[in-house]
Amino acid sequence: MNPARTAAAWLPEGRTGGGTSERTADGATDPGGAVRAELLTEVLFDGRFDDLHRQWTEVLSRRLFRYQDGLSIPERAELAYTRLRAVNDEVDSVEELVTATDRLVALHEWLGMVDGTLTTLATVHYNLFLGSLLRLDREHAIDPTPFNRLREYGTVLITELGYGNNAAELETTATHRPETDDFVLHTPTAGAQKFMPNTGSAGGRKSGLVAARLIVRGQDRGVFLFLVPLRDERGPLPGIRVRPLSEIPGSAVDHAITSFDRVVVPRTALLAGDHAELTAEGTFRSAVGSRRRRFLRSIQRVTTGKLCLSAAALGGARAALTVAVRYGHRRHTFAPASRTGVPVFAYRCHQTRLLGAVARAYAASFLLREAVRECGRGDDREVAGSGSARRGTGAGAAGRGVGATVVDVAEAADVDVLVAAAKGWITWQSRDIVTECRERCGAQGLLSANRVVDLFTPIESTITAEGDNLVIWTKAAADMLTGRGYRPPSPDRAASTGPPTDSRHLLDLLVRHESQCLQHARSRLGLPSADPLDRWNHAVNPALELVDAYATRRAAEAYLAAVGRVGDATTRGVLDQLFRLFALQRLAPHAGPLLADGHLTAEAVHELRPAIDRISADLAPHALALVEAFAVPDGILQAPIATEGYAAAYDDPAGPWQSVVAG
Repeated sequence: MNPARTAAAWLPEGRTGGGTSERTADGATDPGGAVRAELLTEVLFDGRFDDLHRQWTEVLSRRLFRYQDGLSIPERAELAYTRLRAVNDEVDSVEELVTATDRLVALHEWLGMVDGTLTTLATVHYNLFLGSLLRLDREHAIDPTPFNRLREYGTVLITELGYGNNAAELETTATHRPETDDFVLHTPTAGAQKFMPNTGSAGGRKSGLVAARLIVRGQDRGVFLFLVPLRDERGPLPGIRVRPLSEIPGSAVDHAITSFDRVVVPRTALLAGDHAELTAEGTFRSAVGSRRRRFLRSIQRVTTGKLCLSAAALGGARAALTVAVRYGHRRHTFAPASRTGVPVFAYRCHQTRLLGAVARAYAASFLLREAVRECGRGDDREVAGSGSARRGTGAGAAGRGVGATVVDVAEAADVDVLVAAAKGWITWQSRDIVTECRERCGAQGLLSANRVVDLFTPIESTITAEGDNLVIWTKAAADMLTGRGYRPPSPDRAASTGPPTDSRHLLDLLVRHESQCLQHARSRLGLPSADPLDRWNHAVNPALELVDAYATRRAAEAYLAAVGRVGDATTRGVLDQLFRLFALQRLAPHAGPLLADGHLTAEAVHELRPAIDRISADLAPHALALVEAFAVPDGILQAPIATEGYAAAYDDPAGPWQSVVAG
């Protein structure tokens, strides 16, 4: 069955896929011709699909990465480590991959479609472990070769049972012994046990970066990272206790709870970076006076990790949309006055939900690109500020992050707020998209073979890892209300005169909504209270709405910038229509305050929902092209319901229909 031909049977009159773009009554482009999916791919991937992404679409389409039914959790765990080694074999320079934010993020966009366990292992090993090691080992005292070649896996042990989001207060100690110039690593209480690093038995030899409180001459110098061998082929090394945690449905990561009983590690284990120094005699120096800031400098790779996890969640959402939209064109259902039925996608309720999800996936993609660009500029500043280079790295990665100093604190704060807002927004949107796709696929969406349901747990993990979304948004909200890393946008007064469905006007309304959120949060923060916590509690929920509005506005700005980069008029028109669907669906819940403040008329408010329906009808003929632009190969997708003749996957060679009965 040809999905495009099937779709033509239920297209609105005059929309058969031909013709040229016209202008609608509200002044927007009405896409009537054939959209060019390859141009949408070009803009979605920032013009770098061949450079950053194509390799992974080919590697991850291989047989090793295909879905395997019926594996036990230990078998799935070992398979994930095997897959990671196969990925690693395809990397020309591991250190260049680790130190180039755009390349690392691109890898995660495709891992997130294939195997959630593999994605977690890659994030921990490449970003948190190797990224931190290369950045903090300024003396090049540690040979990274075993980790680069994955002869030994690297993990990170920061969170403790009693200290999660307040990790700067953790209890594990590393006491310096000046007589031998080494450290004694110890877990002093039950609450100090390291909670859920992947230190279990899968994957072979492992070392970890352990966050511990540096004790020098009886004084607490703050939390630093220490490189600690954890286990070999026979099990945990002496003094290290590893106990597996209970299963996480949908995940095979070998999470464990880990403790240390006076484990001695050498002087080279301390990774003090460029923000501290400890002499052999026990003299401690640091240009960073705050112990908390020293800790934050040590775990700076968490920022890059937020982007990696966002990319993985978004990749999963794109894959789910590809499956759901294709299946919606192939799954038939009853239709009034029809003897043969129609594809479920013919129904407007199906269209608005899935096309709205597609619009959010596009917006999230453009927001991710913007955040990666901003973070990359920070990478470049660190390279410029670095006076040393690690031997054996590519020219593009030389010295990146090693011995460097962030030269512009204000710009760094801007990046922190943007990345935190983007991480929460993208991962939450991705979860909502996958939920929508699962429902639109009906019972087929519950089968692991069709891939959608297996995306839930990995995306849930991204919402929690590298900072629980609500927590990092709360910190971002506090920064924004105090003017740190946030510049409120200015409304475009010229745009407010256009029709309420014009793209420029819609962006202006998103700006005005953000301004309303800012004013409301500030007014609540100003309420009198003797208790600082009570004062913050007055403002925190409005402040979280501000973060959401900020992320939405940044996504919309990046979206419209992308629209302007498309040369083909029809394709640009489709992308503009999709933007308007995104903006209208985001604005509709906030129409009341916008009306109350005079930014919308009553007539415009009444028009929002019908406009969403009209735009969905205009976009419906282009739905397959819109998800084709995600460029997900069938070798990665592997979902029977996303293919032609999907019922053949359930054929029974011994079924009674196979026999030809003679007349």
